[in-house]
Amino acid sequence: MSDQQLTVELMDTTLRDGEQTQGVSFSPAEKVSIAKALLQKLKVDRIEVASARVSDGEKVAVGQLNAWATKEGLVDRIEVLGFVDHKRSVDWIVEAGGKVLNLLTKGSLKHCSEQLKKTLDEHLVEVKQTINYAQAQGLSVNIYLEDWSNGYKDSPEYVYDMVTKLLDSGINHFMLPDTLGVMSPQEVFDSLSDMIKRFPGLKFDFHGHNDYGLATANAMYAVKAGVSSIHCTINCLGERAGNASLAEVAVVLQDKLNVAVNIDEKEIHTLSQLVESFSGKRCADNTPIVGADVFTQTSGIHADGDKKGGLYISALTPERFARLRSYALGKMSGKASLAKNLEAMDIDLDAEQQKKLLQRIVRLGDQKATISADDLPFIIADLLERNEYNYVELLNCSINSGLELESTVSIRVRINDTIYKTSGSGNGGFDAFIGAMKKVLDKEQFIFPELIDYQLRIPPGGKTNALTECIVTWLDNNEQITTRGVNANQVLAGIGATIRMINLKMHTK
Repeated sequence: MSDQQLTVELMDTTLRDGEQTQGVSFSPAEKVSIAKALLQKLKVDRIEVASARVSDGEKVAVGQLNAWATKEGLVDRIEVLGFVDHKRSVDWIVEAGGKVLNLLTKGSLKHCSEQLKKTLDEHLVEVKQTINYAQAQGLSVNIYLEDWSNGYKDSPEYVYDMVTKLLDSGINHFMLPDTLGVMSPQEVFDSLSDMIKRFPGLKFDFHGHNDYGLATANAMYAVKAGVSSIHCTINCLGERAGNASLAEVAVVLQDKLNVAVNIDEKEIHTLSQLVESFSGKRCADNTPIVGADVFTQTSGIHADGDKKGGLYISALTPERFARLRSYALGKMSGKASLAKNLEAMDIDLDAEQQKKLLQRIVRLGDQKATISADDLPFIIADLLERNEYNYVELLNCSINSGLELESTVSIRVRINDTIYKTSGSGNGGFDAFIGAMKKVLDKEQFIFPELIDYQLRIPPGGKTNALTECIVTWLDNNEQITTRGVNANQVLAGIGATIRMINLKMHTK
């Protein structure tokens, strides 16, 4: 490749090959919404939206989409997979207002002879018949050589002969699929280089699958070999291990090969979330580019390096994709991670308060993998209202609860200089704990106040693993006492609020 920047087309097949993902079926409205977003927001070059003759609902969706695209001047960028069946697929596409047929043919001798029970020449008679009819109906035709990767490896002369005999058929794109995802990057480069050298006037597309986890690397080497278009899907949807990820391919081509693509990167995450929602297939949090955690620094060392000079920042900045960088809080956190989060929330704490807050976060991190920014206000509020009274300390607590079973608790607690072990039972873990504490506090002539309110909440938008804040209001000698507890465990949050109440009351006594 020369140093001059090239541009490669991206053809998105989320709505056709991506819909072959197990359990994925887009409704007509969903299919139209995704297609519009792909063309108008993400600005992909071409989209493949359906297979002909699949269903009436599919035809309705394609018809609606083509009607819209015709008004917008985009209909030539919408493609439909069709089959070697003379008029049937072509008529279906024409009736749905389509303009482009992607014809599925047999690209390997094995598929042609064993599945079709035909010779190449017999197959090509029917292929050309379908192509001629499609073109007579005003359709542009691209052609898939199904199982091309195995065909090229096992019977290259079949592949060469097939392409040679189709040279005068008016085909726009010869689309070469690694149908079973069996190729390595070097195999992709060598085979495509050979095809391009043998047939220099043709436009070749590469259609990769991810069975070996090599789809993005294979797309990269296909471009190095000189193909004009790469096929991919949003969120790597597709049969088995899926297709090449559009997000990964687009970024790798630009950053590693200096090859331009025409998409708007800032819309990648939006499209990913849209397809997640409609497909029901969630991306892993560590999925490159679009995953929930890929712009989150967990290590305190990384946060410190970023603060001092952007030492852990690469070309993959979150701003590039209209996202934000975050710094996780947990047992791996350092002062810089905490400072970054406090700065983002415009919270000002002195050095001593930050030290205590970080200690609390690390302790909580042993119970919970990470502390979110939404959790932070709970912890800070708990810290700032905390008085360092330490008359009573809960050293150990074990709670057992079951459906339609009385809860039991075993505790080890220090009261002043004496350590007690006791147990209790009750209607739930919190009630059992109160019963156990009353046993040991009776020895201190401690009178438990009346519990008049018990509020439990998680941060707005929090998940099931969010920190829990428990605020308990007590009535003691006609005076209300309100205490707070924060913990990943709901019962332990209430217990924390109770221990604080006991310490406050013992201090006033």
